[in-house]
Amino acid sequence: MLVLENLAKTYRTGTGHVNALDGVSLRIERGEFVAVCGPSGSGKTTLLMMVAAMLRPSRGSVRFENEDVYAMTAPARAKFRAHNIGFVFQMFHLVPYLNVLENVLVAGGAIGAADKTSANELLQRLGLQHRIGHRPSELSAGEKQRTAIARALLNRPKLILADEPTGNLDPENARSVLSHLHDFQQAGGTVIVATHGATAGEFATRTIHLRDGALANPS
Repeated sequence: MLVLENLAKTYRTGTGHVNALDGVSLRIERGEFVAVCGPSGSGKTTLLMMVAAMLRPSRGSVRFENEDVYAMTAPARAKFRAHNIGFVFQMFHLVPYLNVLENVLVAGGAIGAADKTSANELLQRLGLQHRIGHRPSELSAGEKQRTAIARALLNRPKLILADEPTGNLDPENARSVLSHLHDFQQAGGTVIVATHGATAGEFATRTIHLRDGALANPS
């Protein structure tokens, strides 16, 4: 499903160059739940941003179902993201002046009756039906992250990318969020979670480790 070949990203700084990612090659099959573990600065977020077609690599390629993502035009990449990828962020990235339902529907673009029905079904499944009219400031951290998961799922993506999705959550809510991602994987989706903790490994089919921008356990 997803093939990364010799993926690298170098940033210029005032004092020289920083290799955020250095020659990562990886194959991920449909239906996997992959935990990408490593300390802060190991390249986890850079890796996810490249897979999400949001950050062009300095070297290497990202192929999704045999298509070279960065050979696409910018509009084609945007369309590719909308149809194939859901992204869950550590800091939730909810729109503060929209309620829960509206925040989920943001992912739908042109909002129709089918989108609203799907959004309501997702929120019920995630235990948020009683919070539909509430704004983010009225939610707990766990409720905010479940809202973000519903938003990521609305367009029925093939792949969910989650960047430290439990970093701001207590252990109970962290397990709840990972359980919902696991449900998506069990239904046939593919999940990649970047984390510096160990809990995601309990749900993952495979765990890989990044250190200084390189795979510590190539596979």
